[in-house]
Amino acid sequence: MNSTERPRLSVRSPADLVAAVPYLLGFHPADSVVVVAVRGRRVVFAARGDLPDPGTDPGPVARHLAQVVVRQDADAATVIGYGPAARVTGAVDAVGGALDDAGLVVLDALRVTDGRWWSYLCGEPACCPADGTPYDPAASQVSAAAVFAGQVALPDRAALAAQVSPLDGPVRLAMRRATARARRRLAALTGEPSGGGPSGGALSGGGPAGEATGGRRGEARAVRSAGTAAVRAAFRRQRRGERLDDDEVAWLTVLLTQVAVRDHAWSRTDGRDADISLWTDVFRRAEPDLTAAPGTLLSFAAWRAGHGALAAVALERVLAAHPEYPLAVLLDDALRRGLPPSELDGWPANAGGSVLRRRRRRPPR
Repeated sequence: MNSTERPRLSVRSPADLVAAVPYLLGFHPADSVVVVAVRGRRVVFAARGDLPDPGTDPGPVARHLAQVVVRQDADAATVIGYGPAARVTGAVDAVGGALDDAGLVVLDALRVTDGRWWSYLCGEPACCPADGTPYDPAASQVSAAAVFAGQVALPDRAALAAQVSPLDGPVRLAMRRATARARRRLAALTGEPSGGGPSGGALSGGGPAGEATGGRRGEARAVRSAGTAAVRAAFRRQRRGERLDDDEVAWLTVLLTQVAVRDHAWSRTDGRDADISLWTDVFRRAEPDLTAAPGTLLSFAAWRAGHGALAAVALERVLAAHPEYPLAVLLDDALRRGLPPSELDGWPANAGGSVLRRRRRRPPR
């Protein structure tokens, strides 16, 4: 499921809303049920879920989507199903019923497929013919306004996932060599053998393994100092429009395995375009065992910026490789519950006071 902050688009009809949804999500949905939530006259949230498999009870998906929308303090919503009627109708009905049970007004219930839309709530042939109403997104004023505002609608969700996929070929070979150098550099700093993977330590306040041991406090301080310097240098370079070289990326990813360094990077990460660009680049270039921290930081930056779909696909890649990484599990829970990014304001400094709690990750739906 994905959520985003909305661009300011003028929506006056079902056709306008159908044209706007891909820009609200960041991609053109297929085999999906989407809920567009409204507060007053403004779209405040969009949530997407996969259509249930044929013969599967749509109730659980419907109730979950309704709960997520209710958390946005919305007062009304429109439900849109993408796909053939045999799969869409039951899901749209179930979501509409769940929204109604939750006290929200269902403004409309639509089905979209093959360049046409149908309304389940309108029976007037003049405006909602039985064979559907054709629409052309390319000719829509809503689409034109979204593009003018810099909004992007990728062809599908797979295209979005490709934007955070690992880089291969010569880039991977160069990064493998650079990471080996970075591991040796860290080993020299700590006096430990080179190697290691993502840290599974405390979400905040906990330091690198062994930090509490008196004889190693100096090494831990040295690592934190090196990590702080690497993070600050990376942000400075990115905001000047400069790309990190292989050794800088490798050194940063190795240091980010230390929780104190990761938390410092987290505290400096917001929803700025430069933050998203930085962590996307580092995530894609990082060696497989070092992707947890940069991928989660990318997800956090995207979430803060309102790019919920990007946040979700980044987390999916992280959790596929590192299913127990605590910060990724935390963000996954927040996204699934539809919590606003403000719930993590002040993290990681005041983590103990957050309303969020670490949970076991739900199995994939």
